[in-house]
Amino acid sequence: MHKESLIHLASRQTITTILDYQTMLDKIETVEQLENVMSFPTTEVVNAMSELEGDLLILGVGGKMGPTLAKLAKRAIDNSNQNKKVIGVSRFSTRGTNEELKKVGIETIICDLLEDDQLFKLPDTPNVIFMAGQKFGSSDNESLTWVMNTYLPGRVAQKYKNSKIIVFSTGNVYPFTMIANGGSRELGPVDPIGEYAQSCLGRERIFEHFSNQFDIPITIVRLNYAIDLRYGILLDVAQKVANQHPIDLTMGNVNVIWQGDANAIVLRTFSLCQSPPVILNLSGPETVSIRHLANHFGEIFNVLPIFELEESETSLLTNTSRCQKIFGYPQVNLDQMVEWVAHWVKINGMTLNKPTKFEIRNGRF
Repeated sequence: MHKESLIHLASRQTITTILDYQTMLDKIETVEQLENVMSFPTTEVVNAMSELEGDLLILGVGGKMGPTLAKLAKRAIDNSNQNKKVIGVSRFSTRGTNEELKKVGIETIICDLLEDDQLFKLPDTPNVIFMAGQKFGSSDNESLTWVMNTYLPGRVAQKYKNSKIIVFSTGNVYPFTMIANGGSRELGPVDPIGEYAQSCLGRERIFEHFSNQFDIPITIVRLNYAIDLRYGILLDVAQKVANQHPIDLTMGNVNVIWQGDANAIVLRTFSLCQSPPVILNLSGPETVSIRHLANHFGEIFNVLPIFELEESETSLLTNTSRCQKIFGYPQVNLDQMVEWVAHWVKINGMTLNKPTKFEIRNGRF
């Protein structure tokens, strides 16, 4: 089967696995192909959506991950022959996102979640994914960061106290760990560095409080770091290598996961929701060396990477063994991600121009 034929089948939502899809697609050439890959439902996701009782509401759908998550949920529901709605809520400040979601059958609501009269008029749905938050620019507007990441969760928890809720959080709530230790575990200590990370722990604590008060079933997903060809750590490193910009090695190791895999696992975590909340680390299984990653891109681009400073003894790392035990290994491996990203840089593919700032160690984003 030709690649074009497979992409056409994907657009008609034929059930197969993303693994079958990626073996036919060595390179991703367009945003349309990229969106198809990331929103292509596995059988496991289709089954998870078929078991979901009622509609799905995604708060903060207009961010970097939200649109592909919504599309994946919609395609999985369609493949399961269920009559359920996927509803995306956002201010939709990024032009075209609202229309893009509507085009594939996702209902959208323009809403400023910080306005109670708008928040409490949203439809009552039994399944909610909370993605709203503030990271970039947090060091320039700390008060808004705390309002978005800590105050708003309390309002949402009160509005949706009768729903299951998946809460997006971050591995930034953990302290730096020694590389050899394999990363922080869910039940290990938290020690967030900087106000952004502190406010994210605040988000978790607020949801935990209301989960205990109202018996809300919740899963808190601590994610580090999702990879899309348009943004992410791999793109950051690849662009610096290709453009001969120096690469800061002080945060010498990271965890990454393909965004499509992250979305797929998130949709399956409704089955874990309980009170008190379940916490789940979400990333890839490897500890990825930034130096080795840059050298790999250097070989592909036939240039020598430029490095500055040296690797610290510690990095922000999460142990994802629990996630892999429950849901299995990600279907898109690191080598495949590197190849896709390198080709995307070569063809000057569209980017979001949003560096991850993964190298920052003082927590000021």
